[in-house]
Amino acid sequence: MTRTLEDAVRRVVVNGNCTGCGGCTLVSSRIEMQLDATGYMRPSFTAVASDPGTDRQERALFDATCPGKRVRAPELPGGTAHAVFGSHVSVWKAWATDENVRESGSSGGVLTALAGWLVETGQTRSVIGSSPGDRPTRSVPIRIVSKDQALRAAGSRYAPVSNIPLLAAGAAGTALIGKPCEATAARQYFDAIGAPQADHPILLSFFCAGTPSQQATDTLVEDLGFTTEGVTALRYRGNGWPGTFAVHSESDVRELSYDESWGQHLGRRLQWRCKLCVDGTGGHADIAVGDYWRCDERGYPVFDDADGVSVAIARTRRGHELLLDAERRGILHLEEIDIDSVVPVQPLQVGRKLTLAGRLLGRLVGGRRVPRYAGYGLLALAARTPVAALRSAAGTFVRTISG
Repeated sequence: MTRTLEDAVRRVVVNGNCTGCGGCTLVSSRIEMQLDATGYMRPSFTAVASDPGTDRQERALFDATCPGKRVRAPELPGGTAHAVFGSHVSVWKAWATDENVRESGSSGGVLTALAGWLVETGQTRSVIGSSPGDRPTRSVPIRIVSKDQALRAAGSRYAPVSNIPLLAAGAAGTALIGKPCEATAARQYFDAIGAPQADHPILLSFFCAGTPSQQATDTLVEDLGFTTEGVTALRYRGNGWPGTFAVHSESDVRELSYDESWGQHLGRRLQWRCKLCVDGTGGHADIAVGDYWRCDERGYPVFDDADGVSVAIARTRRGHELLLDAERRGILHLEEIDIDSVVPVQPLQVGRKLTLAGRLLGRLVGGRRVPRYAGYGLLALAARTPVAALRSAAGTFVRTISG
């Protein structure tokens, strides 16, 4: 029996491989993203296929686009590939020169500074990002068209949101700030339709440890003594580095440290696909930005509040030129670094990559399908830490069969 697009999308979702990125909304106008009962963004069909031929074309495009189906490591002519952090043209320690932007951003304010600069100088018509909605506990996609709007949207949103659907109105002259899976879906989609590189949106991403359920935010707000309806403002990070999880009502403000909010609450409610992520560092973006944590004497990252510092990786020649131009224009401060210096300050990303082959094996043995990953050398990475990889396989198998 010939499977339809709806069959293909449903299979990704029921196997726990949906990232909630919204890439499928580019494939078909019949799909929209909605928050489901478990608190994650998931595709929903608004109409049935009117033509079998169109449905087959959309199904083929979906298979080439969806990061829950496949992810192929980007190939960068003339660039350098790192086993964990992927292809890159240049790597920088970076922060915004505007102190307000640097203070408000999640680390060095690099993405906020770039977003404001791109729209203020007319290099893009808009930058698609995310921001609190009418309900401050929720995150929504927005079009940033001014520096002030970029500043108001500064800071991480550790909650489900799909930014890609805003690309459906047209990608040329647009930039997208999105999770690594969103950068992957956008890159794979525009490659699949044969769009010239000039017609690809500028892709800006960040290091991502996973997407927590919306229920994780709601529960944490309630644990602090608020109702979700009574919240007037909520920040996950920012206003310092790493900043605090801060909830405001009309009469009160309560905060948790980054270690408490993420480490003890939000980070424990991740969707399944995030635990199988092959690229948490924005490998398909033009520029990817992460925390360049300071380390203690043992080499472990410390989360004491400080002036924000980011690692900015130019993945493409276009990203490299954008960073250099932003520095020349006084928007960013850049210091070139060796990518190996990022290894000790991002232990979560390193550990996940080294043990991913084990988790994929555990998931398969547990009876679930997994995405097809190509070009990442996962078996060779697992061979570096075979015991840890086998433990990950066993743990994933147990969690899979236990539901």
